[in-house]
Amino acid sequence: MPCLFMALSGYFAWHAMHGDRGLIAREQRLADIAAARAELSHAEADRDAIERRVTGLRGDRVDRDQLDERARALLNMVGRDEIVVPYAPERRLY
Repeated sequence: MPCLFMALSGYFAWHAMHGDRGLIAREQRLADIAAARAELSHAEADRDAIERRVTGLRGDRVDRDQLDERARALLNMVGRDEIVVPYAPERRLY
């Protein structure tokens, strides 16, 4: 009887550590949650930046500088007395 009890206890102890819901799997889930939260905060920061830019183009108070910047970028035009500095795609300003 004691051997059966020890074997049963060992079985449950092993699964408590290495099972699908064990302590090792818990640490992996916590690391996944931390990575997802970091990605969420990055996405929220991007969303906030975009919302600030859109707010300048919306409604009764249009930010003229931002409107001019977007129009020039979309139409790919510049003035005669302006200098164009090209940026690489990974170093975009907006």
